[in-house]
Amino acid sequence: MEHNKIDTEFQDSYNDQQKWVLDSSLDSRGEIPVRARTGAWRAALFIIAIEFSERLSYFGIATSLVVYFTTILHQDLKMAVRNANYWSGVTTLMPLLGGFVADAYLGRYATVLLATIIYLMGLILLTLSWFIPGLKPCHEEMCIEPRKAHEIAFFIAIYLISIGTGGHKPSLESFGADQFEDDHPEERKMKMSYFNWWSAGLCAGVLTAVTVIVYIEDRIGWGVAGIILTVVMATSLLIFLIGTPFYRYRAPSGSPLTPMLQVFVAAIAKRHLPHPSDTSLFHELSRKEYTKGRLLSSTNNLKFLDKAAIIKNRGSENVMAEKESPWKLATVTKVEELKLLINMIPIWFFTLVFGICATQSSTFFIKQAIVMDRHIGHNFIIPPSSMFALVALSMIISLTVYERLLVPLLRRVTRNERGISILKRIGIGMVFSLITMIIAALIERKRLDYTKHHHMVMSALWLAPQFIVIGIADALTLVGLQEYFYDQVPDSMRSLGIAFYLSVIGAASFVNNLLMTVSDRLAEAISGKSWFGKDLNSSRLDRFYWMLAALTAVNICFFVIVAKRYTYKSVQSSVAVADGGDDVEMASVANTSKCT
Repeated sequence: MEHNKIDTEFQDSYNDQQKWVLDSSLDSRGEIPVRARTGAWRAALFIIAIEFSERLSYFGIATSLVVYFTTILHQDLKMAVRNANYWSGVTTLMPLLGGFVADAYLGRYATVLLATIIYLMGLILLTLSWFIPGLKPCHEEMCIEPRKAHEIAFFIAIYLISIGTGGHKPSLESFGADQFEDDHPEERKMKMSYFNWWSAGLCAGVLTAVTVIVYIEDRIGWGVAGIILTVVMATSLLIFLIGTPFYRYRAPSGSPLTPMLQVFVAAIAKRHLPHPSDTSLFHELSRKEYTKGRLLSSTNNLKFLDKAAIIKNRGSENVMAEKESPWKLATVTKVEELKLLINMIPIWFFTLVFGICATQSSTFFIKQAIVMDRHIGHNFIIPPSSMFALVALSMIISLTVYERLLVPLLRRVTRNERGISILKRIGIGMVFSLITMIIAALIERKRLDYTKHHHMVMSALWLAPQFIVIGIADALTLVGLQEYFYDQVPDSMRSLGIAFYLSVIGAASFVNNLLMTVSDRLAEAISGKSWFGKDLNSSRLDRFYWMLAALTAVNICFFVIVAKRYTYKSVQSSVAVADGGDDVEMASVANTSKCT
């Protein structure tokens, strides 16, 4: 009889899990979402659509930025690349602020709306700078120096786009991933595919940008391209709003940094206490008490922090008073969340070199294309920025092969839901970035020799291999980093998690500028000749690529050591039972799983 009762309760719990989404998310009316009417792919497709438009706008500008600086603003190569890297760095570091605001105060949906409006303001100003007489680059069609007013308007416009991107990127991607429930087996697998298809949609936007938009910029005008980008972004905002009833929403939970500081304070205060061998002696909330995410299991690394969860004077009257102060007693989950962030620091650091390699595809690779023969037939000339289309195509093909062929095969071989662990995927991508730098160095050396001996320019098609291989590297490492930083951060910091991923590229852009300066000065001190001249033919870009190849090889060795010692998030999954928006008794079925 008792056995039948347990079976009935378990069946009721299972049925409720299928009907309701029980991960603390809400629907557009503020109630517990119905699984059949909200979230999953029906919602994620709206979100991927606006990401397509944002990447169309971003790469329509980013890949042509060096060209714009050198041809419209008449800057030399070194200044143009540095300004492009500064803008790229700011744009990819701004999400740290945007992600914090989204997680702590505004929520992801509201942050996306506000950021898109700021983004539109930048696009409108960029467009107007080509049509308002006082803001146009020059009085005449040909000029040596642009108007100061145009230069100011242009920089304000692109940095407004930086601010918009800062709120848009971390909030939108994490908002899309929020549409899939982690504790639901089918939706958890969908989420693993989501990051691949998100990146495929992103690449489709990039591909359109570096073919259609770049061609319009090159042949028709930047003003016309600006009109198109503005209309596309405004349309995507409308599409995003149409999807409002289908989304699942997470309420902002306040500053995620305060609980981390509380753990540190509590651990330091109890530093003299012995570490208990029994984890049941640590303080933890029950599942009914903990409503803002998932409970985490205790792990064996960074044991010093575990002392923050030790209950002093167990069984005395002081225990309840101590529980009321999170500065004196932390939960196991809060301790483990801090451990997650600390464990991420070396992973973040040892992916910086990959970020430096990735930035070359939109700066020096494009500049190489400018000085090479881009003719197809007698009449058509490929715009230099359109060479980046090879990266986007390579990513789309790689992601499709990975998702459709490799993942199912690897799942059968490794018994891992992802096929291979996230960090293995990231590491394999780093190997491809090493191959890219070697190819780029060899091609650039060949280009310099060919130009010197034949007094002719090589075909830009020689650049195809380095663009294609870096695309494969991006499909593995960049998409892996997206999933890693979303999956392994605390549940309350997932927008910030995506911002951490983006900050790799941002910090890498600044480090790239530093490497250029240091290597250039060393080269001048040793040989008396700069690696970065006024143009590519007077530069030694091949030596810079060899230096990056060497740094990448050393970096991969350190990354492998760190990855082998890494401890993944250990989650206590729970299933809660609810009925509509009313408060009812919660039943739970729990197990412990390790995300890899």
